[in-house]
Amino acid sequence: MFDKDCGRESLPRHEESLLNWNRRFGDQPFDVRPIPWTSIGDLNVVAFEREYLPQVLGVEAVEFNTRSIQEYLARTRFIDSGDDPRPTLLGILVAGKNTRQILPGAYIQFLRINGTELWDKIVDSELVEGSIGDQCRKIVKKLRAHNGSAVDSWPTPNEIGTEAYPLRALEELTTNAVLHRSYEGNHSPVRVTWFNDRIEIINPRYMLGELVERDFGTPGITQAPNPNLAEAMKILGLVEGSGNGIATARTLLRGAGHPSPNFELAKNFLHITVHSRRRNEV
Repeated sequence: MFDKDCGRESLPRHEESLLNWNRRFGDQPFDVRPIPWTSIGDLNVVAFEREYLPQVLGVEAVEFNTRSIQEYLARTRFIDSGDDPRPTLLGILVAGKNTRQILPGAYIQFLRINGTELWDKIVDSELVEGSIGDQCRKIVKKLRAHNGSAVDSWPTPNEIGTEAYPLRALEELTTNAVLHRSYEGNHSPVRVTWFNDRIEIINPRYMLGELVERDFGTPGITQAPNPNLAEAMKILGLVEGSGNGIATARTLLRGAGHPSPNFELAKNFLHITVHSRRRNEV
């Protein structure tokens, strides 16, 4: 079990026994278990105080409250409230100074490929990093930048001159991927690959929570493997929290004339394929 008296330097990163650690905190959701190789110094406390806390308490309450920031970090479950408080997964994802340094897989790999295969020419590539809010905002900005014109890939790529995909549908699918993935012992990023005829979103270690596969995407049936992260993303305005994200994306795509997206739900990942429209469907 983790020795609270040992110094941070003496604990090798990512080598703490997950078995013992899970035994100690196994009754808590994974997103609020403390990360043993971290300290409060890994959190951007100023950003927490200025950007997140006012969304929780209101600006006036923050200005006149006498509680310490550490108390609020504990109350919002950004740190463990024990004798030796350390940031939780939630805290690092929402307010970490160097999120990817602590959680190597907590980023999005974006590719724009001029073609229909992975070996075709890459025209844009970006590692979308930062806090969970940074990642969601940056990936939407990137998607918007490439969404100016649709592409008809039959028989050769040609621009059609209209929005390629309903942006909100892509936003729902990408934020869903960031929210519902497993961050436990997983260094793989969420991958968003934009081809001329489709967009593929691969979510590593997608977690269904208590749902079964047949319920996936059913409106109103929520899945909460990261329940505290879901609430934080709702507070930040990144998700609505209604459990209708997949259904909303399907409806928007259908309304814009796209074929139904494909969802390949495997044991360790979710692979989403969003198809472009054909010329005669625009």
